[in-house]
Amino acid sequence: MARSSSGIVAGLTAAALAAVGFLGYQASASAPAHPAAATKQPAASAAPSQPAAPQEPAKPGPVPADSGKGVRVVYSLSQKRIWLVGDAGVETKTFAVVPSTVHPKTGSYSVDTRQGSVVGSDGAAVEHIVRFATTDGVVIGFSARKDGALPEPDPTKKTGGIRMARADGDAVWNFATIGTRVVVVP
Repeated sequence: MARSSSGIVAGLTAAALAAVGFLGYQASASAPAHPAAATKQPAASAAPSQPAAPQEPAKPGPVPADSGKGVRVVYSLSQKRIWLVGDAGVETKTFAVVPSTVHPKTGSYSVDTRQGSVVGSDGAAVEHIVRFATTDGVVIGFSARKDGALPEPDPTKKTGGIRMARADGDAVWNFATIGTRVVVVP
């Protein structure tokens, strides 16, 4: 009996080694040719990941010259950026935003309504809503999602929420009270 069981063990070992060798071959065949050039994936974490804020350039440009004078919020459609401009035209803060699918026309507006929190036109829970325009029946305003996410809006839906990081939403909320001028530039 010892002979037959040793033969079975030898056969199983040979089969296992063949399977491991085959799997190793498959793995090497699908691996990139230059591992250093492979895209690095972030390490898994026990904490939930926070979405990244819109990409900030190394040094944002100055407040657009065609945005007027005085205290105002300046929103550049092409730069996807907001500047909060205080007394004497001094920039107090600037940051990138994620535009909505419906854009305000260029020009000067005033903050007409504000709301602490609501469900946005995209169905997301948002906070610090600062509304200033209506375009094609869609209300346009600044807000931040409560979950901190900054996804691109669904292009098939008409949305008016210009989204930003929560800290930037706090800054806009504190700066842009009812009547504050909002200047939209190209």
